[in-house]
Amino acid sequence: MSLRAASHSVVLCACTALIFFACLPNLAWAKTDAIPANFFRLQHAVTLPGADPDWDYLAFDGKHERLFIARRDAGLWVFDTRKQRLVRKIALTKGAGATLLLPEHNRGFSVNEDGSLTAFDLNSLAVLKRAHVADDADAASYDPVSGRIAVVSSDSRKVTFVDPRSLAVIGAVALETARADGSAADGRGAILLNERDRNAVLKIDARTMKVVAEWPITGCSQPTGIAYDPATRRAFIGCRGDHPVLAIFNGDTGATIATLPLGRGNDGVVFDGARRRIFTTNGVDANLVIFRQDDGDHYQMEQAVTTRPQARTMAYDPAGQRVFSVAAEGVLDPAKPANSGPSPSYPNGHYADSFVVLTYAVTR
Repeated sequence: MSLRAASHSVVLCACTALIFFACLPNLAWAKTDAIPANFFRLQHAVTLPGADPDWDYLAFDGKHERLFIARRDAGLWVFDTRKQRLVRKIALTKGAGATLLLPEHNRGFSVNEDGSLTAFDLNSLAVLKRAHVADDADAASYDPVSGRIAVVSSDSRKVTFVDPRSLAVIGAVALETARADGSAADGRGAILLNERDRNAVLKIDARTMKVVAEWPITGCSQPTGIAYDPATRRAFIGCRGDHPVLAIFNGDTGATIATLPLGRGNDGVVFDGARRRIFTTNGVDANLVIFRQDDGDHYQMEQAVTTRPQARTMAYDPAGQRVFSVAAEGVLDPAKPANSGPSPSYPNGHYADSFVVLTYAVTR
């Protein structure tokens, strides 16, 4: 072939290729442009230092734009979500498993695994007091009607009611369940508590400190995360069994309204009442699944977004429409005790300095 012929052939092939690619209707960039503006995507990923990256529940303070991260033995860490940087670790919070924020009292509480609460000032973050209120503690809810904190203790099988000012114990309710999990106040004087081993919801009157009902959750196995909508009196419950679903539950009658497919490994459920959205974080399948509430009895999935493995707990900023989650680089060492409940390969250890704070926001 002559040089001129070869050059002509190259030009022809190049032109053909350009025409071919220009005519393709489903290229990746076309799909990206087609994603609706109200879909969430990763906005920030900030790695925090630490030899022990274990963690549990998150909480968000909208007034100060702070994210509280319960890091168990490493204590309660405070993250500035506006500047995307670590603020500090709150003193006397070793064993932090959850955070309860009460803006009306200008107080926050670290719920510690040894059964203590650490009270701190929401403005200054100064520690006010640490007091033991139970034998162990997993999480806590606040009932605005009685003005009491309900501390959930799964190991000792009870819910302890505490005064938020003095941290004095008011009373306790004994539980039959051996796996008490997420809880939520209904705004009418009751606490709804998930019983993971009984596939049921317990309703506790916070004023009388007595169990008033126990209802099975139809189609739900291993209820974990929970959020509540006082307007429709519906509870939204993440069920992490073999067929994970979000259960829509009537908080007055105990009827299961609907179940919608969910990602595996749920731990976080949050409700945005202004936009009628339910957010769920699912650590095994690494996704953020969002549902839309049409009315009290009708729901549908609005979107699902890929996150990172083990991003299972969450907090939400309704003003900025931001979802916060955390994750770390995990490993499964067969020589050490493992938790096969979420999945057969669920990590039992994490690499140091791999803990990351994830911020998801609408793309606008």
